[in-house]
This record gives sequence, structure tokens and C-alpha cells, in this order.
Amino acid sequence: MEIGITSFVETKPDIRTGEVMSHAQRLREVVEEIVLADQVGLDVFGIGEHHRQDYAASSPALVLSAAASQTKRIRLTSAVTVLSSVDPVRVFQDFATLDGISNGRAEIIAGRGSFIESFPLFGYDLNDYDELFEEHLALLLKMRESERVTWKGKHRPTINNLGVYPRPVQNSLPVWIGSGGRQESAIRAGLLGLPLMLAIIGGRPTDFAPLVQLYKKAAAHAGHDESQLRVGSHSIGFVGESTEHAADTFFPSTMAGMNRLGKERGWAHYDRASYDAARSFEGALYVGDPETVAQKIIHLRKHVGVTRFMLYVPLSTMPHAEVMRAIELLGTEVAPRVREEITKWEAETEKRSTFNYRSDSNGF
Repeated sequence: MEIGITSFVETKPDIRTGEVMSHAQRLREVVEEIVLADQVGLDVFGIGEHHRQDYAASSPALVLSAAASQTKRIRLTSAVTVLSSVDPVRVFQDFATLDGISNGRAEIIAGRGSFIESFPLFGYDLNDYDELFEEHLALLLKMRESERVTWKGKHRPTINNLGVYPRPVQNSLPVWIGSGGRQESAIRAGLLGLPLMLAIIGGRPTDFAPLVQLYKKAAAHAGHDESQLRVGSHSIGFVGESTEHAADTFFPSTMAGMNRLGKERGWAHYDRASYDAARSFEGALYVGDPETVAQKIIHLRKHVGVTRFMLYVPLSTMPHAEVMRAIELLGTEVAPRVREEITKWEAETEKRSTFNYRSDSNGF
């Protein structure tokens, strides 16, 4: 069970002061957050790609590279790379470079993204939204399999037996499929045998269990080994010294961020009642003291099947010291609880499965 952090490197107005942090300052802060996450034993840190004024990271690979030489073991991934609106050759080169700097710790989570600003910015047609993703993903996977590539598609110039460099340290640069819950994305990931990262940011997380089963069914249909499949969750949350402290600390920025985005998308007003409902045990917010957050992650592992959990913090803008403390608590107190419990649970599950198999086979 892997535990990590996701950040979109937001620079929205601080709800407490009204001030807007510069992109430069927030970028420097997130590098410090990655270094701390490595020091406290977290497994992975993801940076999301955005092309808006209120987000500072348009190039996840560059941000992650800034932290690569200051870290030792933490895996470094995009979360997500908006693959439909970027040249897949450049994506591969950037993350192969990151893989070299980090000595084999780079990953890509490829997705469509939840914003559309990158399409006009880079000259892509939104009408080609799905076609672009499928074509770019196919080329990305082809480059990780072969040093020299021959390629002909609809939306990108032809490549005739050209080498793509640098090559990554890892034999096969990990590529995940990021999804907000679309069945088509889960099926595609399963058929390709790729890991699936789910954005579980609303509703009941356990409602994603059928989607995970659909993913595994598609993988089995394509002949992939189900035991090798990996499923992740990107979920919003915050860890504090006490549940009351965590809830009160995380609410103002969460409310501001949700309502700012809600105005763009026509969502209902987000208030304290909405927030408290979402941080209940069955809700999608992972906010509380270390024991509370750990038990919710364990519940997600047992009932949905995730093998990687990534906590998205902060939502909107929070003081850097508070974010750093949440990362520290996640690494030193939450992660050990989760790993210990899941290790025991998996061992017991394996023992029961072996017993049932022998009984069914008349082994006794």
C-alpha cells in the first residue's frame, strides 16, 4: 500500500488575508514539500498540469526535476499530464530526463484533464478531445517500448524510424491512466494492462468499487495478470493534531476553492454542512487526526481495492507551515498505521483464500 501527496500548486487568494502568492514562491514551496515527503517516508508525490493564472505548475516534469536531486526514494509523477493537448514525444523526453535525474523514480499519469485552457493555447481542437488522447497515448506507449519509432497518425506529423532520447533508467517508464470515474477510461486502462488512478473527490468512495471491478474484468479479458494490476486514489484531505483542529483549519480554504470553481461549473454553494458531510467516514474528504485518516484509507483499500492513496493538499491556498505539518503527520503517523493494518489484512486474506482453495479441491 503506497501513500503519497498530490499538489496542483495553487495560487488562489488566501482566504485569511486576500493576498495572492506569486507563482515563483509557490513553486519553491512545493519543492520543499516534496523534499519533506521524501524525508518522512512517503512513497510518491504528484504534480498536476494546469495552464491557468491560479495554478503555478504548467510543467510537472520541471517541478519534479527541481526536487529530484534533493530526494532519495520518493517516486515522482505527474497528476495528471494533459496528454490530449501536448506532444507525446516531448512528454516522453521530459519524463525520461526526470527518470535519469532521479535515478529511476519517474512516472506519468496520463489524463484528459478537467480544464480546457491548454487546447487553444497549444492549437488543438476540442472537437478532437477523445481522438487526441487515444492517439497520443498509443504513441507514448510505443516510445517506451522501442528506442526507434515509426509512427503515422491523424493529428501529429509522421515519424519515420527516428530515435527518441534520452532513454529512461527504468526498463519501462510507468504510465498510469487518470480518470474521474468514466467507465471508458477504466476499460481502456484494463485492456492495456496499465495502472488506473481514480480522482475520488466526491460522493461515497465505496461507489467506485464496481468501476475497479470493471477495470479488472477488462484486464482479464485482455489476458493481463490481475495480481499485477494497480489502482490509485487521488483524494482531498488534511491531517491535523486533532480531528477538530484539522476540520477547522482545512475548511476556510476548501470552501473558498470549491465555491470559486463552483461558479465556473454551476455547482451548488459549498458550506460547512457540505464539508462536514464529506468528511464523515463514508465521505470523500480525508480530514482528521492521524487515526481518523488512517482508518478511512484502510476502509478504501479493503472495500474499493486501491493500492496507492494520494492525499491532495492543500485545496486552494493555505499557509505553507500548515501544509508541511500535514505532510509530516501523513508520513510519520498515518502511513505506518495503514501499512501495518493492510499487511496483516492481506496476510489473513491470503490464508483464507488458500484454505478455501484446498477445501474446494478436497485437499484435506
